[in-house]
Amino acid sequence: MERIISAKLKAEDLALDKGLRPKRLTDFIGQDKVKDNLKIAMTAAQGRGEPLDHILLYGPPGLGKTTLAYIIAAEMRVNIKVTSGPAIERPGDIAAIITNLSKGDILFIDEVHRLSRVVEEVLYPVMEEFALDIVMGKGAGARSLRLNLPRFTLIGATTRFALLSPPLRDRFGAVYRLDFYDESAIEAILARSARLLGVEADRKGIEEIAKRARGTPRVANRLLKRVRDYAQVMGKGIITAKIALEALEKLEVDSIGLDEIDHKVLRTIIQKFNGGPVGLDTIAAAIGEEADTIMDVYEPYLLQLSFLERTPRGRTATRFAYEHLGLPPPKKGKPDQPTLL
Repeated sequence: MERIISAKLKAEDLALDKGLRPKRLTDFIGQDKVKDNLKIAMTAAQGRGEPLDHILLYGPPGLGKTTLAYIIAAEMRVNIKVTSGPAIERPGDIAAIITNLSKGDILFIDEVHRLSRVVEEVLYPVMEEFALDIVMGKGAGARSLRLNLPRFTLIGATTRFALLSPPLRDRFGAVYRLDFYDESAIEAILARSARLLGVEADRKGIEEIAKRARGTPRVANRLLKRVRDYAQVMGKGIITAKIALEALEKLEVDSIGLDEIDHKVLRTIIQKFNGGPVGLDTIAAAIGEEADTIMDVYEPYLLQLSFLERTPRGRTATRFAYEHLGLPPPKKGKPDQPTLL
């Protein structure tokens, strides 16, 4: 099921992202600690006339990892080559990419945790020594050839930091985590996007969208686009609080950005399993979703809201979840529920 509030990149986002993506660090809103550290690193590298250290960006989807990679390339005045972990299937694929890089260029690998182990092993000397080891021939007659490479910067992005192998993690000189944005930062992003899209929106209308953006710029811009369409048809093209509320209600996004599936997850834990603890596989079976999808897509925002707790015995709904759904809190001394971990 396609979710309007999903932080994962969709086809409809491609054109929108390209037009709204900031080009310079000064235009990038939020993530102040990351920006400050990047600015110092870039200024120092430029002063020495050297490429940046390899950089790893991690955090939930939709927070700006790809945007930051493009900004770094623009600030350093170098070219950027973009690929992804799943697209690099064989050592020859990565060899073809890196041998075409020039000094100082940036190679951006999205979903870097999905690189195969054999490709990772090729990357180790590339990242450490800027050398590519090529094996020529087979069997007893095989010989190794080392090809020296220009110094470049590898920027990796991942939503699953824990899945990166320790040897690969250790070869990144700088590691930055991107966190969810606060509401004021999302409002600033929406105001900027509205200006670029030529959409008239008042402060209250922007606030209503920001409340439901789940702290994620990609979600905020997608909601803005949908509310813009509704305003064009039903509100003379102006996004007011009333128009925003009507549009978001039709999209079935509640006051804090939860949709039908979020409600389904919470109600399953509360009503079927007495609030938990209940195992992830049990929740997945109860709602007809994959366990990995629940963990990667649905849970992060519910955890951020403190609606869920992860315990050694499974997931538990908190009192905040009960209050938001208007359900009575659990009785004390409830019996333990069977669970599948």
